[in-house]
Amino acid sequence: MRDPAGRFRPQAFLSTDPDVSPADMLGWFIRRWSIEVTFAEVRRHLGVETQRQWTDRAIARTTPMLLALFSLITLFTDDIHKARTIVVRSARWYAKEVVTFSDALAAVDDNYGQTRLSPRPDTTRPRRKLQMASSTA
Repeated sequence: MRDPAGRFRPQAFLSTDPDVSPADMLGWFIRRWSIEVTFAEVRRHLGVETQRQWTDRAIARTTPMLLALFSLITLFTDDIHKARTIVVRSARWYAKEVVTFSDALAAVDDNYGQTRLSPRPDTTRPRRKLQMASSTA
């Protein structure tokens, strides 16, 4: 495949199936790109593949949860975007024009970070002081 504008180098797309059309192969590549970006962002920001568990079973439990967290952050960001513009954070040496996952994380934190996920303790009820067990040695 060649870029008619000449901005990108020619690239070859290969398949083990000789009957696949070039348009199908290009379509597969385009669909695959969003998956690759998702895995790169989940690795970079949520720690997939860098978990500190020691067993394969523990990693098998946490990886789907981290991918689910990625999905939730994406959905929360979409809701925030419907209500207001999401700030694109950039540095002087790295100008960005589109929202990235790090911007989405910051937007979710800004929006939901002040929300309590558990109810506040009831301060109207009198508290009972617990007695420490006496130790007899």
